Amino acid sequence: MRLYALAVSHPAHSARLMLEHKRIEHSVSYLLPGFHPLQLRAAGFRGATVPALKLDGRRVQGSREIARALESLVPDPALFPAEDEARRAVEEAERWGEQELQDVPRRIFRWVTAHEQQVRRWLGEVVGLPGAGIAGALNLPVARAFARRSGATDEQVRADIEGLPKMLDHVDGLISSRVIGGELPTAADFQIAPSVRLLLAFEQLRPAVANRLAGELAMRLLPEIPEPIPATLPVDWVRALTR
Repeated sequence: MRLYALAVSHPAHSARLMLEHKRIEHSVSYLLPGFHPLQLRAAGFRGATVPALKLDGRRVQGSREIARALESLVPDPALFPAEDEARRAVEEAERWGEQELQDVPRRIFRWVTAHEQQVRRWLGEVVGLPGAGIAGALNLPVARAFARRSGATDEQVRADIEGLPKMLDHVDGLISSRVIGGELPTAADFQIAPSVRLLLAFEQLRPAVANRLAGELAMRLLPEIPEPIPATLPVDWVRALTR
């Protein structure tokens, strides 16, 4: 079983954590950021995004799709509660984590990658590219294309940052109501925690996240990722988080 991932992809971390939770033997192939769509197609995947998993002759893409494939293959330990109402709550939290929360750190990361050479250089160093500085400079058009593709405009990313307290309040509420954050993590835990963890990798955002229940859960489930991201977000955008 082989997982195709990016080193800084929070959905890819979600898939890896679920594989580890299921105690499924697997290997991880880390792809080159920006060039990963070509690498995935060469590996036989139709889509251009990670996580992507080769599983018993099948190819599965997307963290939620991978969760269900793994649950079918190895039912125990479970990713979803057995009781119907609890399962619906976990599935709704998982859906929210993928469709709403997941895009926020992705857009922030792609915005800084498109705007700051030091982030592109750092990303090259993370994946072990020789001449990371030169590669980062040459990768600017690709970084800008991925930022456009995800809607990472100045206006949207500023709104994402200013809206973080509301998003994190929702995560804290899910933990307080015991939908996530229990002794046995669920698919929703693995979906949400890596997104919060990527936010913690931004030093300017970390103070607004670290002392929350959401931050504690993220650090417990995913203590180590490549960090800190050497980005400088506009002060005006971050100021709202300090109030």
